[in-house]
Amino acid sequence: MIRNPLLVAAIAVNFFVACSQTKSQYEHVLGGPCEDCELLFEGMPNQLSWRATISAPDEPGEPLIISGTIYKKGTKTPAPDIILYIYHTDNRGLYAPAPNQTVTKHGHLRGWMKTDEQGRYLFKTIRPAPYPNQNIPQHIHAIIYEPGKGYYWINDYLFDDDPLLTDQHRKQKPERGGAGIIKLDKSQDGAWMGTRDIVLSF
Repeated sequence: MIRNPLLVAAIAVNFFVACSQTKSQYEHVLGGPCEDCELLFEGMPNQLSWRATISAPDEPGEPLIISGTIYKKGTKTPAPDIILYIYHTDNRGLYAPAPNQTVTKHGHLRGWMKTDEQGRYLFKTIRPAPYPNQNIPQHIHAIIYEPGKGYYWINDYLFDDDPLLTDQHRKQKPERGGAGIIKLDKSQDGAWMGTRDIVLSF
């Protein structure tokens, strides 16, 4: 037991500062507001791979595989150890949580990747459906976390063959992460496949 009150106070201050630095590092939003982006830290596994399987084998919907490379800002230099978090609707267009899921707002189709030394990432999931009774195209939300800097949203993944994708969508200049509209092709086993490279914004 520590009986020196000054020593106790010093330890408390150091503990508070250390916790504040950790909290600041993980909660620093870059580039302005990022709605619900802090949920990327909820349920994040301690060990991450550059590949992630988002949907279970029995998840209803068409299989989808997307891969790409994440590059450092303004370069073609691969960016290792960058965390990419994605989430999207199910095949009904809903963010439906799994039973006993604590983070419900993003639904159960959510996951994380950490780029390898070559900046690569890949995820397997199902093709999301558009929101019911709305004209918003199919999309996958994406958030980047640059360790030591902070986190921020990038442009959604959109699909070139989506009938809800209008000329206005196609003409919009990408704000972050490079072009989000990707071309999908079907593999021999029936999975949709596409590629999107991402350029860091910070």
